[in-house]
Amino acid sequence: MIDYDLKTDKNIKRNENFIKLFEKSLKEEKLSERTINKHLDNIDLFINDYLNHYDTYKMEEGPYHFYDFFSYWFPIKIAYSSETLLKSLLTTVKKFYKCMVENNLVDKEMYDYAISSVNQNFDEFIDILHQYK
Repeated sequence: MIDYDLKTDKNIKRNENFIKLFEKSLKEEKLSERTINKHLDNIDLFINDYLNHYDTYKMEEGPYHFYDFFSYWFPIKIAYSSETLLKSLLTTVKKFYKCMVENNLVDKEMYDYAISSVNQNFDEFIDILHQYK
């Protein structure tokens, strides 16, 4: 358990730089402080909570886990999950990983494939969410 906690803490610390880069990008878009904070909360949920839940996955591996996150973990593990929050999270992960691609931190082809898959499965994610709520 201690090894897992150390790996998780190290990964969360590592993610701070990615979150700061994302925040800078959001500010450059001239989004409101409220919108920026919502995106930051959403990406924290994905990269610091979800990607460290079962094992310690690095931010770069995140797109490989979109389907599981939106079809299983989010509707089951998040008590306050809703269709509105699902849409908000989808927007956030798209923006975040686009920012990571633009900064050469994530492979563009993998990102494109993952986003295409998320878009194709959106209705399924909504149906699954409604099954649990």
